[in-house]
Formats: sequence, C-alpha cells, structure tokens
Amino acid sequence: MPGEVWVYAECRDGRLMDVSIELLGGGRRLADKAKASLASIILTDNVGSLANELISYGADKVYVVEHPLLKTYQSDLYTDALSEAVSKYNPEILLIGATSIGMDLAPRVAARLKTGLSAHVVGLDIDEHGILKQVVPGFGGGVMAVVTCPKARPQMATVRPGVLPKPEKTDRRGEIIAVDVKISEDRIKAKTLKIIEEKPLGKPLEEAEIVVGVGLGGCKPDTFNLIKELAETLGAAIGGTRPAVDEGYITENQMIGQSGKTVRPKIHIALGASGAMQYMVGVMDSKTIVAVNKDPNAPIFKMCDIGIVGDLNDVLPILIEEIKQLRKT
Repeated sequence: MPGEVWVYAECRDGRLMDVSIELLGGGRRLADKAKASLASIILTDNVGSLANELISYGADKVYVVEHPLLKTYQSDLYTDALSEAVSKYNPEILLIGATSIGMDLAPRVAARLKTGLSAHVVGLDIDEHGILKQVVPGFGGGVMAVVTCPKARPQMATVRPGVLPKPEKTDRRGEIIAVDVKISEDRIKAKTLKIIEEKPLGKPLEEAEIVVGVGLGGCKPDTFNLIKELAETLGAAIGGTRPAVDEGYITENQMIGQSGKTVRPKIHIALGASGAMQYMVGVMDSKTIVAVNKDPNAPIFKMCDIGIVGDLNDVLPILIEEIKQLRKT
C-alpha cells in the first residue's frame, strides 16, 4: 500500500489557517492519484472540533499531538513532536503551508529527518511512481522549475498560501489517532511570551473579490490618491509590487508576487505594473486581469484579459466616474 500523504494543519487560537485547508484540497488530489490515504497532523493544546473539521475538508485520518506546552508555537518542541510522529508513521509526502511558522518549522523537520525540502511551491503533481513534482518559481520568477526528491522520504514542500483552491466542506467520516510523542519543557530554548497581532488595514487581500495592484507607475502622491479612490469605489483591497513597498505606498503585508502573497480574486486591476513574472505569479489565478499602463510594450499586456494603454492620471478619473455612474443605475 502506498505511503500516506500528510498535511500539517497549522492552527492559531483554536482556528485552522486557510493554507492548511487549501493543502487538504491539493493533498486530496495527490492521494487519489497515488491511490493513497490523505492524513493531516495537528499539534495543539486542545484539539476540540478541529480534527473533525479537517476530516470534513478531505482528510481520511487525523493524527493528533495534544499537550499543554503546544498552546503556542515553539520551534524546538514542534520540531521534536512533528519529527517523531513522521518517523513513527512514515508518510510518503508531507506538505506544510509557507507561513511564518511553516517556513521556520519545515526546514528544521527536513534537516532532522535528513530529507529534501522545496520552499514556496506554487504547484503540485505526482507521477506514476509516486514522485512528488513540485513547481517552484526560479531565477527571479523568470522560469518555473519542477523539483523532485526521488530518494529521501518523506518528500517535503512548503506551499504558498492562496495558490491552491479551498475544498468544499462535506459530511464525511474519518479516523482520529492520538499520537504519543515525547514533549519536555527542557527542550524549549526560546519561549514565546506574548503574541501581538496587527489588525489588517481593510479587507485582507486573500479574501477580496476585487484587488487593485499598484506598480511603480502608480507611486506618485496624486496618482495613488486616485488608486485609493478607485479601490474605495469598487470595495476592493489594495496590494502591489515590490517597488510600491519600497516607495512606501503599501506595506510589506500588501505585497503580491513571488516574495509576497498569492491572490485569486474575481477581478485584479494592475495599475502601472509592468507585468514582471515576480509579480504575475501572485495574480495568475485571478479570473479576470485588467491592466492599465502607458507603455504599449509592457509584458503585462500579453498576460491580461483587458488592457488599457494610457497614463493613470488620465485613465483613472474616467474609470472612477464611469463606475460611479453604473452604481447609480
């Protein structure tokens, strides 16, 4: 029987992270193709209803590591617990979300298990031999590389949030397995004393149906004011490119692309963005991409659904007025 496909279920404050749910959808497709079981492993102080929730999103089994010391993420304890569980049950594949926690945990576990790890994966597939094909942007986003780990096990990858669609919740049954691993406070080298979360500015990018993306061409005070007015008129979230972050018009948390977030809105409006691959990998799954750029030869015009060649200061006032008029009818 093929080894199991595992998804690490990251939870915070008793809530599953969206990327873990997305990974269950991707993991389900891999497991079905390999004729294997899909399992999820969760480390927490109180699993509550989370195990059943993971099953409802597609897991056949949920391995539960429950201990009071696992209330908040601790690098050493989580590495110990996850590594021990993997060594005990020997999954074929282990998928972890590329969150701040996942990017700390995954390489530690991979090093402990002496296996390979692909980071920031944007696509997953599996061949007829059970080899995991991991699609990773390479060379500054200019190419998509397919990475495999043919010998060491488990095959590990951190997958970017937003690149996989969320599966639908279903009424299904599965097996919940309590995992006994050694957890000791002596192993904690650095303790988490307090967690302070910044409140998001406006609607989170990942949840918005319309996203306005700011490129370098939108990084002027008057132009950016028009962009904000457009976003407010549409009820859209604002994100953008690395230059827009560097220029101080958006925050690091609003950056889209290879080094930022991946979004899948119904409409993405790219304003003054050239269409560099580093940015486009973050928006390529948008249902409709609209681009405005004054350079008719900008690469983005080859990748968008609707393109407008023109200066943002000329185009945006007309666009805003047209939308306002449509809203009145």
